[in-house]
Amino acid sequence: MKITVDVDCTPEEARTFLGLPDVKTIQDAMMKEMADKVKANMSSMDPESLMKMWMPMGVESLDQIQKFFFNQFKMGEKK
Repeated sequence: MKITVDVDCTPEEARTFLGLPDVKTIQDAMMKEMADKVKANMSSMDPESLMKMWMPMGVESLDQIQKFFFNQFKMGEKK
């Protein structure tokens, strides 16, 4: 035997029926706080700031990395 029950209700009605708390006010407050934090941190997402963060020594570090790799290749040829 198979019994099927269809319940047509909104999420709010289901929460009330099951005795769950209404968290809409907390959720709205948290979403606003998250949006404020994202807006505040958007200034650090400009290309210049990202390059400074990723490459603290700037172009000099790229030159050093390049020289390191070239020296490693040269040492490999001598063997």
